[in-house]
Amino acid sequence: MGAFNLGNGEGCSVKQVIETAKKVTGEEIRASITGRRAGDPAVLIGSSARAVNSLGWKPQYDDIQSIIETAWRWHEKTPQDMNSSI
Repeated sequence: MGAFNLGNGEGCSVKQVIETAKKVTGEEIRASITGRRAGDPAVLIGSSARAVNSLGWKPQYDDIQSIIETAWRWHEKTPQDMNSSI
């Protein structure tokens, strides 16, 4: 069957992810801003077209706020021993 990218076709920056995660969790997230490493692409955006076409799969959440909110709710409800194995 192969590997599938499950991106939603929308891009966001690492800074946007960190700021949204801070807002959703209410936690401080320390981050260091540095220059791009040699070889790092300027932009990466995942497309789920192959999964959609092959499996009929569709992302349930399509914005970074909803994605982080649902992941955080799962994290809060899941026993810590399960979280440590991920």
